Amino acid sequence: MKSHQKFLSAALLGAALILSGCVVAPAPGYYGARVMVAPPALRAEYYDVAPYPGYFWIGGYWNWVGGRHAWVDGHWQAPRPGYAWAGHRWDRDGDGWRLRPGHWERAHR
Repeated sequence: MKSHQKFLSAALLGAALILSGCVVAPAPGYYGARVMVAPPALRAEYYDVAPYPGYFWIGGYWNWVGGRHAWVDGHWQAPRPGYAWAGHRWDRDGDGWRLRPGHWERAHR
């Protein structure tokens, strides 16, 4: 029984060491923070046929990275049944702007 406990302790310690290296971080940018520079106009994006039937295009947006606006290209996305995509947008906030990230919203029935 004692060797079983040692093995279990060693396995848990090993798992803790491995998992301690995992970091979940948000995508770069300033989601929610106020920016004093208005975003540029959206870019025109040209895209080809969807890679799979049913996929749809999620348009690009201006992100705030490194003290400036940086364009993030759009991409094809698989649909989520029962949900609709609400794209990224910049909202006016006093004398600044706030980026609201795109997200999935439950579709209204």
